[in-house]
Amino acid sequence: MALSPAAAAAAVTVALAALCLFAAPAAGFYLPGVAPNDFDKKDPLSVKVNKLTSIKTQLPYSYYSLPFCKPDTIVDSAENLGEVLRGDRIENSPYTFEMREPQMCQIVCKISVGQKEAKVLKEKIEDEYRVNMILDNLPLVVPIQRVDQEGAYFYQHGFHVGAKGQYSGSKDEKSFIHNHLSFTVKYHRDAQRDVSRIVAFEVKPYSVKHEYEGQWNDRKTRLTTCDPHAKRIITSSDSPQEVDVGKDIIFTYDVDFKESDIKWASRWDTYLLMTDDQIHWFSIVNSLMIVLFLSGMVAMIMLRTLYRDISKYNQLETQEEAQEETGWKLVHGDVFRPPSNSDWLCVYVGTGVQFFGMLLVTMVFAVLGFLSPSNRGGLMTAMLLLWVFMGLLAGYSSSRLYKLFKGSEWKNIALRTAFTFPGSVFAIFFFLNALIWGQKSSGAVPFTTMFALVLLWFGISVPLVFVGSFLGFKKPAIEDPVKTNKIPRQIPEQAWYMNPIFSILIGGILPFGAVFIELFFILTSIWLHQFYYIFGFLFLVFLILIVTCAEISIVLCYFQLCSEDYLWWWRSYLTSGSSAIYLFLYATFYFFTKLEITKFVSAVLYFGYMLIASYAFFALTGTIGFYACFLFTRLIYSSVKIE
Repeated sequence: MALSPAAAAAAVTVALAALCLFAAPAAGFYLPGVAPNDFDKKDPLSVKVNKLTSIKTQLPYSYYSLPFCKPDTIVDSAENLGEVLRGDRIENSPYTFEMREPQMCQIVCKISVGQKEAKVLKEKIEDEYRVNMILDNLPLVVPIQRVDQEGAYFYQHGFHVGAKGQYSGSKDEKSFIHNHLSFTVKYHRDAQRDVSRIVAFEVKPYSVKHEYEGQWNDRKTRLTTCDPHAKRIITSSDSPQEVDVGKDIIFTYDVDFKESDIKWASRWDTYLLMTDDQIHWFSIVNSLMIVLFLSGMVAMIMLRTLYRDISKYNQLETQEEAQEETGWKLVHGDVFRPPSNSDWLCVYVGTGVQFFGMLLVTMVFAVLGFLSPSNRGGLMTAMLLLWVFMGLLAGYSSSRLYKLFKGSEWKNIALRTAFTFPGSVFAIFFFLNALIWGQKSSGAVPFTTMFALVLLWFGISVPLVFVGSFLGFKKPAIEDPVKTNKIPRQIPEQAWYMNPIFSILIGGILPFGAVFIELFFILTSIWLHQFYYIFGFLFLVFLILIVTCAEISIVLCYFQLCSEDYLWWWRSYLTSGSSAIYLFLYATFYFFTKLEITKFVSAVLYFGYMLIASYAFFALTGTIGFYACFLFTRLIYSSVKIE
């Protein structure tokens, strides 16, 4: 999910006001398209199971890929496009409750562990896989006491399949499975109608070596380790169930119901509670300092230097005086000369506009609360569909620029805009998907979904790019404020700090610096499977990124023109776009310092997806920097008198 951005000097006041409105997740109202379910006493509650996940492998697996208890018939829930791409596989389970009817020591089933079952269970326990379940659209969480705060909890997504440990007096490490689940369902009761709404779904997993009397009689068997009649309940894993060939595993569960003051509309607040909001505030303040610094630089250039320059240039009376002058006015006859490889610049600008439109609309909807976390995959589905429809803007902006460069083959540009970025991303995605298929993971995108993605691309996105290109090319060409000379002016030798590579790399540091703190939380939510729902902060950082990219590009473009170097087209794009290099380097640093990925395939997946994210970030930030310089150069050269 997501990229970070910037608030201009003029937008600082608006940003702070918006922060007050948006910094916390919306509470107390029903999100669009999400309605509560009312349950009477003894109404059946069906627990659904989702994928198995691990932060060590990043490869999801279907719940029933492990030898767990199965219902009579396994039914797949309908999944949206985003859920399928995330690897979600939602199915029914043998865990069934009755509303407000506590149950103790309910037997689910007994399984015999063979060679194959022992191997797969040990592998998943070794890789710290977690089981994910869903009740009334709420994910199952394990409440864990916070060390730093008394009585405060943080919530872990799902429970671990098992744990590694040793018997007392032994040094051999064994694998133990969590075969007893102690569920807690919290509900909010309407006293007038006597109906309840589920507001929390929690579990405490235990590993218990169950024993029983007499013959095994399925669910009617009397357990000696856990007996509701004798009030013998499980509160610890003192006698754990080892995973080994030839051993039987009995799966059991308890369920308790607790009334809660939390209202249904606020039930996600606990999951989304920000425990580190001070860091986000620090991130905003840090980013605003960068913005204010750059805004000061731009203001100085625009108000002092440019005003003085323009006044001086307009007061020059003789040609001799003009020839003695140095600075940006001298290159007026070359500054709007089309760059080399101008076709590709048009393509990448169009792609950046497509990204910008997609992110802006997505973030506005997210801030307003339309992309509820209860709608799994909603964010990814929305971004995909918006990307497809923003093809219209991509085609329009690329052909407008192409016509400015006196191009005539608009269909060629439309074709390249429609296929360059999506084609390269699809190739990487296809390769990564093949690796996931090889691991037999549920994260592998099925052929039907792959076909749907190709259909969205070729059936909607490509035609829209062509429609946009046609409309853009049909409009009159943008007029340059000054005429371009027929013979290019020679560029004088530049100082070492104006070297293109050096200035481009320097330019990317500040946009990255404005967003890297928020980037840490985004990476954590993606790769460590934590909730991320602070879109208010993210939206502000997005605004800050926009302003930072624009201002750093303008400042460096002005210095470049003052050095009589008029080759600014590509450099303006690459200056802010180079922040993508720092993003990828930070992702590499994050991989080695925060993640515990050891498998080669998982590492390839991580770097493959981060490469795609960096590529997208390059197109986005580069386009922002380019348009800022484009408007800046047109503004300053239209303000001076050219004889």
